[in-house]
Amino acid sequence: MRIFADSGCDLPKSYFEENNVTLLPLRVLIDDQEYDDIIEIDSKEIYTAIRSGKHPKTSQASPELFLNAWKELAASGEDGLYIAFSSELSGTYNTGVMMKDQVKETNPSMNLVVIDSRCASLGCGLLVKEAVRLRDKGEDVRTIERKIRSMAAHMEHLFTVEDLDYLAKGGRVSKASAFIGGLLNIKPLLHVENGRLVPLEKHRGRKKVLKRLTDLMAERGDHLSKQTIAISHGDDEEAALQVKAAIEELFRPVKVEVHMIGSAIGAHAGPGTIAVFFLNKLNG
Repeated sequence: MRIFADSGCDLPKSYFEENNVTLLPLRVLIDDQEYDDIIEIDSKEIYTAIRSGKHPKTSQASPELFLNAWKELAASGEDGLYIAFSSELSGTYNTGVMMKDQVKETNPSMNLVVIDSRCASLGCGLLVKEAVRLRDKGEDVRTIERKIRSMAAHMEHLFTVEDLDYLAKGGRVSKASAFIGGLLNIKPLLHVENGRLVPLEKHRGRKKVLKRLTDLMAERGDHLSKQTIAISHGDDEEAALQVKAAIEELFRPVKVEVHMIGSAIGAHAGPGTIAVFFLNKLNG
C-alpha cells in the first residue's frame, strides 16, 4: 500500500524518505521565484525573508503532480491512501480528488482513498505517522482509513503567533486588531475548528499565552500520558523546547516530537509561531 501526504503536514523531508511516503509539495513564491515546499526550499529561508520584510505567497500542489502520482498508482495496481491538508486552508485536497476522478475514468479499478484531514501542520503529520505505523503492521487500506478518520476528528490544534500582522496579511484577523495587539503586546491563542483557524483567547505577553497552552491541554486532552504529542514552531526552537519541557513535566507523555513549521504554513503564520497537537479522545 502506498501512502501520500502533502507538505502541509510539516513532517521533515527525511521522514518521507525513510518511511516510504510520497511527498506532494505545496508551492511557495518569493522574489518572483516559485519553489516546491520542502524539496526546493528550506523553511528557514522563508523565516529569514519574512524578518527582512518580504511577503512570501503560497499555492496548492499542482494538478500535474497529482495526475502523475495517481497514474503511477493506477499502473502499479497497489492500494493508495492520501491524507490531505485541511480543505478549509488549501485547495490541495480538492485538486487531489479532481485528479483522482480523472484518472479513474480510464483506470476504474484504481483503489485510492483521499482523506480531507481538516488538520494542519503536525496535526496532519501525526495522522500520517499513524497511517505508516498501521501499514507497517499489515493493516489494509480500509482499516487504516477508518482509524485515521476517527483520529482526525479528535485532533486538537492549539497555537499562538508572535506577531498578529502575519495573520492579518493572510486575512485571519483584522488589521485593526493586529495593530492594537502590537501596541498592547497581545498574543492570540487560536485553535482549529472544522478545519478552520478560529481565534480562541487573547493574552498579554508571550509567557502567559504559552502557559495557557498547557492549561488548555490539561482541559482538553484525553490520557495525555498515553499519547505522542507534537509541537511545531516558526523558527523558535528555544520556545518550543520550553513548551516541550513543561508538557513532559505535567503530562509524562509517551513522546513529544518537535519540528519546524514548513514554508507553506510558515509563510502565513510567521516567525515565532508555537503550536501543539494532541488528541481529545483516544482510540476514536
